[in-house]
Amino acid sequence: MDGQASGSMHRGLSREEAAARLREEGPNALPGGRTRSPLRIVRDVLREPMLLLLLAAGGIYLLLGDLHEALILLAFAGLTVVIAIVQEARTEKAIDSLRDLSMPQALVIRDGHRQRIPSREVVRGDLMVVGEGDRVAADGWVIEGSGLQADEALLTGESVPVAKLALEGEPASQPPRPGGEDLPYLYAGTLAVRGSGTIEVAATGLHSEIGRIGQSLVSLETEVPHLTRQTKRLVRWLAVLGLGVSVLAVLLYGLLRGSWLEAFLSGIAIAMSLLPEELPVVLTLFMTMGAFRMAQSRVLARRGSAIETLGAATVLCTDKTGTLTQNRMAIAELRLPDGSVQRLDGDDDTLGAAFAELAALGISACLEEPFDPMEQAFHALDRDFPERDLKLRKQNGWHLHRQYPLSPQLLAMSNVWTDGKSRDGLVAAKGAPEAIARLCGMTDDVRAALETEVAQMASEGLRVLGVAEARWQGERLPEHQSGFAFAFRGLVGLADPIRASVPPAVAQLQEGGIRVVMITGDYPATARAIARQAGIVEGEVLSGEEIARLDDEELARRVGRVAVFARVMPDQKLRIVRALKAGGEVVAMTGDGVNDAPSLKAAHIGIAMGQRGTDVAREASSVVLLDDDFGSIVTAVRLGRRIYDNLRKAAGFIFAVHIPIGGLAIFPLLAGWPLILGPVHIALLEMVIDPVCSLAFEAEPEEPDVMRRPPRSPESPLISRSLLGWSLLQGALALVALLLLSAWANQGGIPADSVRTTSFAGLIVAVLALVLANRSFRSLAPGGKVAHNLPLAIILGLVVGIFSAVFLSPTVASLLGFSVLHPLGMQAVGITALLLAGALVIAKLRFGRVLTS
Repeated sequence: MDGQASGSMHRGLSREEAAARLREEGPNALPGGRTRSPLRIVRDVLREPMLLLLLAAGGIYLLLGDLHEALILLAFAGLTVVIAIVQEARTEKAIDSLRDLSMPQALVIRDGHRQRIPSREVVRGDLMVVGEGDRVAADGWVIEGSGLQADEALLTGESVPVAKLALEGEPASQPPRPGGEDLPYLYAGTLAVRGSGTIEVAATGLHSEIGRIGQSLVSLETEVPHLTRQTKRLVRWLAVLGLGVSVLAVLLYGLLRGSWLEAFLSGIAIAMSLLPEELPVVLTLFMTMGAFRMAQSRVLARRGSAIETLGAATVLCTDKTGTLTQNRMAIAELRLPDGSVQRLDGDDDTLGAAFAELAALGISACLEEPFDPMEQAFHALDRDFPERDLKLRKQNGWHLHRQYPLSPQLLAMSNVWTDGKSRDGLVAAKGAPEAIARLCGMTDDVRAALETEVAQMASEGLRVLGVAEARWQGERLPEHQSGFAFAFRGLVGLADPIRASVPPAVAQLQEGGIRVVMITGDYPATARAIARQAGIVEGEVLSGEEIARLDDEELARRVGRVAVFARVMPDQKLRIVRALKAGGEVVAMTGDGVNDAPSLKAAHIGIAMGQRGTDVAREASSVVLLDDDFGSIVTAVRLGRRIYDNLRKAAGFIFAVHIPIGGLAIFPLLAGWPLILGPVHIALLEMVIDPVCSLAFEAEPEEPDVMRRPPRSPESPLISRSLLGWSLLQGALALVALLLLSAWANQGGIPADSVRTTSFAGLIVAVLALVLANRSFRSLAPGGKVAHNLPLAIILGLVVGIFSAVFLSPTVASLLGFSVLHPLGMQAVGITALLLAGALVIAKLRFGRVLTS
């Protein structure tokens, strides 16, 4: 062993040896990944088509002198760059959080003396001393130990401490994996909850178990959401189409009318009418508002796009400890030797006398100020049942006389209590049922009956301890606890209680077509019991050992039938997530430990716990549950589906509304009419379209069946064929109605100076009709109650006020190239609105049932 090679076991490394290894192998810290400079990030982002379109649209507005619209588009372009830089900083912060997990100081033996040094100076071969409550600074072999136990939840996700034994013989060539009982190995970042030991450091920094997790975080890239990629493609094609039509219109106007300057202005107007700059703006605002709404429900969306993606999730992979359960041990059952049972996880708030005596005896067998979560659970009984006075002996002058700790040979501990007035004493023992059976000298038949009861409790997901009692008289105590004449007093079942919000949340998720899968480091029986309590649909149980024997293709074929993954290692969690993704699933992953960080980052949506979760898990995730409430996932899924529905409504409206706008810009060229729409009129229309697309549609209430329908296909287009058909139909209906209105006006129905005003007023009314028609997929009416959408009500009020001034005030009208709306024109616009509304209602009878496909 390295420490012995360089000096005696008790002297450790010399100062010179430690300094040489520190120079050679580097500090005991996790270096960050390669980071991009802000300039490099900006350069990479500038290659994105979405940003180029935003900059191009902003440039057009600048050429037109519309500084307001230009600044808005350029601001969104700048926001894209800022988000990229912030995301890069978050990745680095996740690695920084890993660096900070170990204690700032470590106790080592060097040159035969104990000394505290910064944990980053610990090197391979150091002798490190660990005591109760210490955070382990590096991985290493236990060469001396006294009742040493460690909480490895950081790496395994399991809250139950595991015992550590001293190494016998030479260390293996490869260290064991975390989570096993009696392993002679400690891991950096874990917590010693009992006993003490001396560890010979075997791995530091990147070579430690936690270091390997850090390396996987650096190498994983966060996926670009499908909707973002889809929107980019859609905007790119629409932009090409719009620019093509614009160029064609310029040529057509110039050749037919001979005025190339007017042709150029007309082309700009058509380009503005067809450029889909609303889509990226709408997508950004929907995600921002969605993040705000989630924050009100105590859910933090670290990446807005994750909200929409969560609405498409088909599988939710959930950790057990700290996610489905409360990440604390609690006593769930007390069982007496006669078979009597009292459950403590129900509504009963009383504790029977005999069970109270068993509980008091269990408390007497614990440390008075325990680190062990199981011993803390015993002490919690005294707080839960104060009327039983379970610590009566201590209050009446009894004191702890001697402790017999756990040992590898006997997994039980005993405390000897005396009252200080006599030689009589009480001996309380607790430990593994088989160890307690040995102490009590049970016969084979009694022991077999005990094992049956223990197996029954274990099948319910309980960790079982036996409790025994002995009386002691005299001055000399036996050398070992086996020297007492113990009597068996009962069994205690402990569990990590399931969160109250979990079963109803799981039921709602499954009703919504989302398969819930548990991934845990716990044993299969315990995992299956917790899954039943949570309401997870029955399925196969696959262990970590079985996963290790499967290649990636075989695992991808199996995961679709598995409901519980048990005894899983951190790297296997990552394999499971990747296997599900390979099968076409949209994967959401919950977790709270360092061991969850790689899979959280690899999943489409990583969901971390905000209170109990580690910084590493939070930084690797895209969604954080601030109150650790699993039920908040349902809120997030519901909101994600609502956002996607409303985004499709907005996209359908954008497609539909550009048809009459583009038609009114192009058709006058073909019919020989005076131009109806100029650049300023398009800009005026944007005052209606932009807030309606972003604010009004975003605020639409959810569809009634939002959590009763299955998740959409992960590859489903934002604009489905049915939605595209519906958009084209309603846009065509609006265009036909407007062309009939314009034809009537141009044929002398009203004075010539009112033709443009009448046509534009009809266009405004058509836009509002299309807004109402797209508010709901299922309602046959053009729109639901406006009162259910306050932003829409406000926008409609502002539109009526603004355009009343435009059409009725001579001063305002003349500024925009209009005249006051003629009474006959006003009547014609009203008739057009009624005819269009009726046509849209009839059309929706055909499309209403297929719009969600």
